[in-house]
Amino acid sequence: MAPERESGGRVERTPVGATATGRHRPRLDQPRPRRRPLLPEWDPEAFGRLSERIARFLGTGRFIVWMTVVIIVWVLWNIFAPRDLRFDNYPFIFLTLMLSLQASYAAPLILLAQNRQDDRDRVNLEQDRKQNERSIADTEYLTREIAALRIGLGEVATRDWIRSELQDMVKELEERGNGHREHAVFPAERSRGRDVEDR
Repeated sequence: MAPERESGGRVERTPVGATATGRHRPRLDQPRPRRRPLLPEWDPEAFGRLSERIARFLGTGRFIVWMTVVIIVWVLWNIFAPRDLRFDNYPFIFLTLMLSLQASYAAPLILLAQNRQDDRDRVNLEQDRKQNERSIADTEYLTREIAALRIGLGEVATRDWIRSELQDMVKELEERGNGHREHAVFPAERSRGRDVEDR
């Protein structure tokens, strides 16, 4: 509801957000409008990508070759061209100024590209560290499980152990029987006639 006030026998409504004096006050239920910045805005990510591209080009042999060609042409032109067409005479002050300007822009661009690469390397190292921690935890878990399985299998009779025990029993029975073949240990060693009787 808008607040009401009396004025000369009439009731007037004050709009929401305005005071009785007519000045507007900021509303607390709405966000404040954005102020226009004094400086121009730019996308830092796009600027960083551009600086990396320039720094990558500055570090190639092609850039060195092109810069050498430009400097040689500059010097030869300003030595052998007609005097009226020369724009930078012998001390080549303008050439020095251009190279200084190029170096003054190249150094910060290279540093910016290196900082971005350092940030990426830091993120990659953090991810590698977390991955290594997970791998170590998985390895420790598997080691504990294998140790538990070995302890459990230590009490289980294996095929080789049963075979060795049976061979020991056969040797004992052969020694007790003193060579009597009547007491065969396995049914396969019995005579065919007794095998028929068992059926």
